[in-house]
Amino acid sequence: MNFDLSQFDDLELENIGQWPAAAKILLSIFLAVVVVFMGYFFLISDKMDQLDRVVVEESTLTQQFSSKYRIAANLELFKAQMIEAESIFANQLRSLPDSHEIPGLLDDITFIGTTSGLDFVKLNWQPEIVKEIYIELPIDIEVIGSYHQFGNFVSEIAGLPRIVTLHDFTVEIAKASTDGLRLKLQAKTYRYQEAAQ
Repeated sequence: MNFDLSQFDDLELENIGQWPAAAKILLSIFLAVVVVFMGYFFLISDKMDQLDRVVVEESTLTQQFSSKYRIAANLELFKAQMIEAESIFANQLRSLPDSHEIPGLLDDITFIGTTSGLDFVKLNWQPEIVKEIYIELPIDIEVIGSYHQFGNFVSEIAGLPRIVTLHDFTVEIAKASTDGLRLKLQAKTYRYQEAAQ
């Protein structure tokens, strides 16, 4: 088969119908490639990008649906847990002293100390410390007694119906007493800030 390139000479667009068959085939292939190429870039590539975005969005929505479905399926359990948490929170709030109970708390600490056999050297309120949702009420305590009396005192403080925490313990030999020890500590109780306001 002899392919003659001279047949492509003198081709004019005005008379495409007169072109040789090989020229028409080459032009058809060229136009098909241009149409496919242009169609891809102007039509399909945007749709491909949009498809990728939609696939990512579908994945996100599926995860959201799944988590919301789990919550909805366990809604009664969540409600029960919420009621239980509110009950526990209310009980804890009742464990915090009200402002009118704070002098009674000081009396309780004094009573526990004296029944434990301790001699009070110091029992002073310190300035309130305001935190985010509660107010700290520190009390400096200094007592003289034996090691076992200190243990009984601390144990009884821990058994109070109101929340009292003990901090900054120091035990040293009392200077004024030959057989006693001196215990210095800070007791802290707490008050809910909304209740104060």
